Amino acid sequence: MIADVRTFVAFGCFPTAAITSITFQNTTGVFGAIHQSAATLRSQLDPVIDDFAVAAVKTGMLPTAEIVAAVAQFFREAKCPAPVVDPVMVSTSGHDLIGDDAFRILKADLLPLARIVTPNIPEAERLISFSITSEEDMRRAAESIRELGVRAVLLKGGHLGRRRQEQAAGAGEAVDILLDDAGNFTEFREEFIDVGEVHGSGCTLSAGLAACLAKGMELEESVRESKQYVTDSIRRLVSTARLGHGARAL
Repeated sequence: MIADVRTFVAFGCFPTAAITSITFQNTTGVFGAIHQSAATLRSQLDPVIDDFAVAAVKTGMLPTAEIVAAVAQFFREAKCPAPVVDPVMVSTSGHDLIGDDAFRILKADLLPLARIVTPNIPEAERLISFSITSEEDMRRAAESIRELGVRAVLLKGGHLGRRRQEQAAGAGEAVDILLDDAGNFTEFREEFIDVGEVHGSGCTLSAGLAACLAKGMELEESVRESKQYVTDSIRRLVSTARLGHGARAL
């Protein structure tokens, strides 16, 4: 959530937040969590909607079936834009962040309400149940995810870029693929910048995407601007002193 807030501010937006889970974590891993109830979550959301003209919404960690169902119900009832859904499933350190029941509800009930969903390779593989090892696989996966009822899909290829770099033992390329509302593909190619594991890049990208949509940008432009922000942030890590003993944090 801290990465989300920082990103919204960087894009000139005023952020608000509702907490779904209080996590115990640092750069080395996630050590536990206390999940909120549906009633507690809704009690956070309703005052925000009553007070603000909300221009964009994004979701992050939705750990339980109760929470996912409450979020889906909220979007069906509330007068706010369709959300950017970041389907957070596993932490950078490998901690599972969503239960099986919650995953099923997210897939069946929340994704069809999304403006765009932003899975990385492992998240996409869980959503569509086949392995992704190439850009052609990424396009096929994006189409399969869109068939779940999502309007648009941004499939992030950083994990594939890391695999390619390791195999080539040199410079790699990260390719993200956008499948938009009209069924058109757009590729976003960037140098793969190897700074080790990075914590918060997915949250930052989806928050930047929501911020750009809030400012009235078209979808492709929003993706391009948010990706540039994440790339610039990762590039700065190359010359920045490491904080903590684990993954680098944006």
